[in-house]
Amino acid sequence: MIEKIKFDPRTWFFIGFLSCFSMLAVGAYFQLVMDLEPCPLCISQRIAILLTGAFFLAAAIHNPLNLGRKIYAIAGSGVALIGAGISTRHVWLQNLPPEEVPECGPGLAYIYENFPLTETLKLMFNGTGECAEVLWTFLGLSIPGWTLVAFLGLATVSILQFWNVPSLPSINYHD
Repeated sequence: MIEKIKFDPRTWFFIGFLSCFSMLAVGAYFQLVMDLEPCPLCISQRIAILLTGAFFLAAAIHNPLNLGRKIYAIAGSGVALIGAGISTRHVWLQNLPPEEVPECGPGLAYIYENFPLTETLKLMFNGTGECAEVLWTFLGLSIPGWTLVAFLGLATVSILQFWNVPSLPSINYHD
């Protein structure tokens, strides 16, 4: 049974890339069509999705052998787990009691233009009160909740490539 769903690592990495691309497309749809403005943590998650997808695409194009495949597997899962950490923080903020939610700060564009990069990055990774708003849910999970599930799935697919040894083509010497 497992052999029927076993793909070579290149295919799995490409599926991971397509998943990341799809997640970014859905984020663009939410922002541009549904007018849901991304908060600083949403933008941080998008960056993590973009980086994870870049590792997956590079691995799919490069199609390395053992050591390279393992390096891509560790890098892809590492970035995905960082994204999962950001998503976890976001879900935590959304589930705080209203009196414990941090204050909303100025817009990210204003902070980016008027504050040093370190302050901007700190805000992006810590989040603000606007990050606690739940603007959309599906099956009881908010956007950051689904993003957390996706990051954990991407990390799993990536780290499984550590052990996914591609079968070498057989050589026919009887020609």
